[in-house]
Amino acid sequence: MTECEREVLKKMENEFYREYKERVIPALRERHGYANLHELPKLEKVVINTSVGSHADVKQALEDAKTELALITGQRPVETRAKKSISNFKLRKSQIIGAKVTLRGERMYEFMERLIKAALPRIRDFRGISPRGFDGHGNYTLGVSDQSIFPEVELDKIKRNIGFDVTIVTTAPTDEEAKSLLSEMGMPFTDRARKPAPAGPSTGGPAAQAA
Repeated sequence: MTECEREVLKKMENEFYREYKERVIPALRERHGYANLHELPKLEKVVINTSVGSHADVKQALEDAKTELALITGQRPVETRAKKSISNFKLRKSQIIGAKVTLRGERMYEFMERLIKAALPRIRDFRGISPRGFDGHGNYTLGVSDQSIFPEVELDKIKRNIGFDVTIVTTAPTDEEAKSLLSEMGMPFTDRARKPAPAGPSTGGPAAQAA
């Protein structure tokens, strides 16, 4: 490892990342019997995605969404476009319909720390998150109904509620191992003692999973 790589790694080691190395890794090795460090699951990236296609004033809604995502993540969002035309929704192929941010490295760990320790506990009557957001490949998607749960957002400056999905991409080969990883990191699943349930169709939009 070069000196430059050591400096980059050192900067990445915020409190949440240190906890992953010092507490989460030993717990995962004990639970799953990993013999090789390369087998250990880890976070790869976090994608925060929102759609504004249903708003009447799509252009202004998009600007509002980009502003809020930048505030929450500390990174400039990119616009997303429709992959195909859907006449029933008056949607044209390549039409701008939303925005997303992809976080890696230090910003990813910082976001996860704020999500778990600060944002989720601010949800009214919060009882944990659903285990049904796993996709069968070790990744998990959480729906958030609006941006107000993040401490960075000033409530009196919110112009509209922006719902979004948070997709946590891991290197875990199975949902069970991904759930172990996220649970050890502090994700408050409603069934901490059980295996992850298979992903199913959402019944309540982005807010359903965070209920």
